[in-house]
Amino acid sequence: MGVNIAGRSFLKLLDFTPAEITYLIDLSEDFKRLKRSGVPHRWLEGKNIVLLFEKTSTRTRCSFEVGGMDLGMGVTYLDPGSSQMGKKESIEDTARVLGRMYDGIEYRGFDQQIIEELARMAGVPVWNGLTTEFHPTQMIADMLTVREHFGRLAGLKLTFFGDARNNVANSLMVACAKLGMHFCACGPQENMPEEKLVETCRQVAAQTGGSVTLTDSVAEGAANANVVYTDIWVSMGEAEELWEERIRLLSPYQVNADVMEQASDDAIFMHCLPSFHDTKTTIGADIAEHFGIEEMEVTDEVFESARSVVFDEAENRMHSIKAIMYATLK
Repeated sequence: MGVNIAGRSFLKLLDFTPAEITYLIDLSEDFKRLKRSGVPHRWLEGKNIVLLFEKTSTRTRCSFEVGGMDLGMGVTYLDPGSSQMGKKESIEDTARVLGRMYDGIEYRGFDQQIIEELARMAGVPVWNGLTTEFHPTQMIADMLTVREHFGRLAGLKLTFFGDARNNVANSLMVACAKLGMHFCACGPQENMPEEKLVETCRQVAAQTGGSVTLTDSVAEGAANANVVYTDIWVSMGEAEELWEERIRLLSPYQVNADVMEQASDDAIFMHCLPSFHDTKTTIGADIAEHFGIEEMEVTDEVFESARSVVFDEAENRMHSIKAIMYATLK
């Protein structure tokens, strides 16, 4: 029986089976082929979507806008100051209004409970562009990127270095468990994913042939890793005052040439971006001035190396988001 997720919301990967996740990766690959071949695919012409952004983003916004327009849809972008949701209008009322005007709603912001409520009340598919807990659209792009380089997913080891309790690490753990991969979180013990989510993922992995490992040992995390992954040390929405604490806590888990040397010979480096690998940003320059470091979660050497696939990964956000929208709206 074929996979059909039409009409469903895309809130977190825990809601989807391995077959459904693989279907979205396959569909992303198809859309990438069409895009690069210049083949029109305005298959959702006449539909309209709205993008609710409480947290700004380059890749997420551009992926939804370009993907939506490629599919023939009208796209409305509402930045943090353009919506009354949560201020003058409740989440429930916002959902019921937008659901009558649009065929799909993207939300990027804070608590997972907000998007769950949007989906419950909207009556149309709702897509998670990022919440505090999860980042599922990023995962379809990431898994597509990994598969492009290795030709498979099952059996590969992916290690996340750094703050392993953030939304990207949470989502990577779920994705790997669902797809039979070996996920390793490598960082300080106090920055590990919540125990309940870890246990859920271990139960899933037991059914798919994957595994979940938590370690504070860089050597253990790097050993035999096919994919080395990291993220910025202070996530969007967190206080700037955290930089000093996070730099002290996470510096031992920086991805550098030594880490990559300990990984598998064919290991690739991934990062969801933005990355502080140099001082060419205002935050990067400020950190360098205040703390005397010019590289943070990854060195510039690794970021710019032949092993780095971060820009393939960034491009794949567009193809995967297009696949998610099409699959749920067709």
